Amino acid sequence: MTNAGYMFLFLFLTVLFFAIGDFLGVFTKAKLSSVFVAMFLFLVGFMTKVIPADMIQKAGLSQSAAWSAPLLIFHMGTMINIKELIDEWRTVVMAIISMIVGIIAIFAVIPLVGKEAAVVSIPIINGGIIATQIMTGAAMEKGFQTVAALGTLVYAIQKFVGTPPASYFGMREGRKVLEQFRAGKIQAAAEDNKKAPVKEARITFAKKNEKYFTSFTCMAIAAGAAFISRMVQEKTGLNASITALLLGTVLSYTGAVPNAILDKAKVSGFLSFAVFASLIPSLAKISFGDLTTLGFQLLIIFAAFVVGTYILIYLLPTWKIVGSRDLAMGIAMAQLLGFPATYLIANEIATALTDDEEEKNAILKRIIPAYVVAGLASVTTISIIIAGIFVEFL
Repeated sequence: MTNAGYMFLFLFLTVLFFAIGDFLGVFTKAKLSSVFVAMFLFLVGFMTKVIPADMIQKAGLSQSAAWSAPLLIFHMGTMINIKELIDEWRTVVMAIISMIVGIIAIFAVIPLVGKEAAVVSIPIINGGIIATQIMTGAAMEKGFQTVAALGTLVYAIQKFVGTPPASYFGMREGRKVLEQFRAGKIQAAAEDNKKAPVKEARITFAKKNEKYFTSFTCMAIAAGAAFISRMVQEKTGLNASITALLLGTVLSYTGAVPNAILDKAKVSGFLSFAVFASLIPSLAKISFGDLTTLGFQLLIIFAAFVVGTYILIYLLPTWKIVGSRDLAMGIAMAQLLGFPATYLIANEIATALTDDEEEKNAILKRIIPAYVVAGLASVTTISIIIAGIFVEFL
């Protein structure tokens, strides 16, 4: 087989592993993480030598993975709804505090897991794929191969850790909402919406000139923002991911560019796949002898996070910011989940507690804004800034 033939074979296998993960994720209604399934398939393939360690390079994905991340960070900046964050400021403050709690808890177990493992894990627990790519990429560059693999595994299983407590505390909060609703103390969301005045939508520059924002125009803007961010890093030392995120947020908020700019360019799916692919090489470095160490580190890191969060958020009066212990714990777990997991869990809670549509709306009105905004604040926004800072400590 020619080199081109092998390239397409390994590209097919790479996409197939992610497709199997997606299929099982949908089939199990997100009970099984699609990312975990894909990472598990790669890990087994590497350890059994069924697939080569340099599979991603042979598939021709290494270069695209390198330039996809800054474009995707700019795109995520354009997705940030500043008004929503301001409206839900209590949730945002609670999410930030819970991220700080996570940092403190994991720093506390450095004697057990090691400094590099803690530094890499913190932004990943605080966030999602972009924070993972930043931290694992930096760890690989510095020669911390096992630590990079640990970061990838933290990302792969964090939803398994976050989902049970988010569901449990969300159910407790939902039951309280039901009691208040049935006692006539609160109204359903639909009744509130009838009273709310309808505001006229602001016509922005991007809206007015929508036809000019073609796929290539949107791609060019994102690539230009990535270039500017890189130049800022080289001149000032400020991590490019932070600049790219801020540029996307400011340009989107002012209406200079469309929201979710790479969705409009119809390339966000491919770029997300490329960033996912950049995580895979770290798994190729894991040997059977590493599994015990990695398993121990994962157990300690997640146990420290959950226990520390329970003590500092649930038992101490920190929860009073949002007025509920249970809701505060759900918000704290959102950083492990992100969207759409936070949205799906909130809907599952409402469906499990009642069949009445008005009662469901009352529950969703309480839980969805808290869970979704917490995930937006932590995973989409602040974790990228934290990763940009922590990467300098490796």
